[in-house]
Amino acid sequence: MAASAKTITLESSDAISDWTVVLPRRGKRRRNFLKSKHPEQHQQPWVPTDLEMDLHRESKLMQKIQICIRKLENSTFYHVLLDQVQTPHMLEAFLRVLGSELKMQMVVYGIGSIESYEPPRLQLSLAILLKRKFSWIGDIEVFDPILSATESRVLEALGCSVLSVNEQGRRQASKPTLFFMPHCEAELYDNLLQENWRTERMNNIVLFGNSFGTYEQHVSEFRSSTLVDSSRHILAVRKFTREFAIKTVSDDYFGAFHDSSWHFFSLVA
Repeated sequence: MAASAKTITLESSDAISDWTVVLPRRGKRRRNFLKSKHPEQHQQPWVPTDLEMDLHRESKLMQKIQICIRKLENSTFYHVLLDQVQTPHMLEAFLRVLGSELKMQMVVYGIGSIESYEPPRLQLSLAILLKRKFSWIGDIEVFDPILSATESRVLEALGCSVLSVNEQGRRQASKPTLFFMPHCEAELYDNLLQENWRTERMNNIVLFGNSFGTYEQHVSEFRSSTLVDSSRHILAVRKFTREFAIKTVSDDYFGAFHDSSWHFFSLVA
């Protein structure tokens, strides 16, 4: 790391304590993303626990997802979101992150069980539709420790790559990266921010996920020390964050996208 690179500092650099879920999750059960609290232990090799090949299950799941993609593509919610992304302010923000690069890779963390629940299927469908719509969105990488072998094979068939390690959210953004993380736990966002706690990395990140403004509001209202610990990087980066809230438009998409926002980080080296 260059000695001249600026960093954002916190009042304390000690190990972060146990985490809690800040906002409710719909259609996803708690996963063991975070086996270790220590950053140096963050690479966990992973394979699906269910290795059974079932072509009928795969075909049925692919059909469900294709139906979901068509439903979302024809929805008012999706068209409102596209209009938002293509506003001058947001396009400018995306282009600033891209810089001289032609593509921005997408990393999808915490997608949940796309076989068991509709909200994860809707979230996946949005990621796929965004890649189809915008030429500057590159390859999609996906990870969730609860993915089955069937789900992994369907994701690969849809053009996504399933990670073979549990990064626990600690991916270094050495190039422009869109982290697609709707309704993840607070600690996963915090891990991502902690791993990229340098100006040159933070400016490479676009984050689609739970509203940081809402986290700040929750901390202000409840003043829980555990809540503060699980959100400390989220809270520290707020003053450098441009946030664009998502409009859910209808109840059909509330479970999958409520309280979600686009986040851009503007730091000066």
